[in-house]
Amino acid sequence: MRIAVYPGSFDPITYGHIDVLERAIDIFDSVIVTVARNSSKQPLFDTETRVELIRGAISHLSNIEVDTFEGLIVDYADRRNAIALVRGLRAVSDFEYEFQMALMNRKLAQNIATVFLMPHERFTYLNSSIVRELARHRTDVSDFVPENVREALVRHFGETKPGHA
Repeated sequence: MRIAVYPGSFDPITYGHIDVLERAIDIFDSVIVTVARNSSKQPLFDTETRVELIRGAISHLSNIEVDTFEGLIVDYADRRNAIALVRGLRAVSDFEYEFQMALMNRKLAQNIATVFLMPHERFTYLNSSIVRELARHRTDVSDFVPENVREALVRHFGETKPGHA
């Protein structure tokens, strides 16, 4: 079985993430979406909430597991018998960092490939930071995230301001 791991902070998951995930399940038999536990970062949503938001957002997809990890992603991928890491590339600005990480991961674990997938062009500008900022200013984010994620953002920041739809 060809297993891939799609790691990230997913704080929160967006339609761009889901688009990359849908592309990955067309390539691999199974994909594990894994949420990074990083004590040095202060995410908007705790790890368990992010896992639940992802599960709700991808309930229409099959052959996907949602998990968490701490430490090196190649160690996690090796424990899970994965053959690849999936990374999304939106723009050239993503490439340099992702390229360096892919080379380091290959040095650490030659048996695990990094596969770069580009989301649909309508998602190339989209990232979790932008979504959090829009929600913080109580702007409607329903074009960028699934309904369960939008609802969680509204619970956290409050309802959309009139005229910010």
